[in-house]
Amino acid sequence: MRHHGGCHCGAIVLDYESAVAPEATEVRACQCGFCRKHGSRAVSDPEGKLTLTIHDAAAVRRYRFGLATADYFLCGHCGVYVAAVLAEGDALYGIAIVNALDDADSFRQAPKPADYSAEDEAARRQRRRTRWTPAAVVTAG
Repeated sequence: MRHHGGCHCGAIVLDYESAVAPEATEVRACQCGFCRKHGSRAVSDPEGKLTLTIHDAAAVRRYRFGLATADYFLCGHCGVYVAAVLAEGDALYGIAIVNALDDADSFRQAPKPADYSAEDEAARRQRRRTRWTPAAVVTAG
C-alpha cells in the first residue's frame, strides 16, 4: 500500500509504502519533548519504502537534537513535521509522521508510547537501522 502526504503547502511531499495494512500498523508516540509538542504519531516498516520529495529546498528545515542522530524534516513555510531520517553511510532510514499523511485516519491503532531516553548513540542508531523504513530524499525541479 502506498500512502501519500506531506506538508500543508506542498514544499515537502511524503510517500510511505508498506505491505502492512494501515489498521494493522503499529503507531508509536515518542515521548521526547519534541515529539510530544508536535503530537507526533510515527510509523515505519523495515520492508517498506519512504520517499521525501523536496519541492522547495528553501522551505525545508532540518532539526537535530539530543544525540543528533537523525534529521527531523519540518516545513519552514507551513510548519508541518513530516518525517525523520537517519543517514548511515550511503543508506537512509526514516519514519513517516502519520499526521502528515493524507489517509492518516486509516492508521487506527492507538499510539503506543515509546521512551528511548535510555539509549546511547550506538543503541539508537541500531534500533533505527533495524526498525525504520529504508528511505530516499529527492530534490525535485
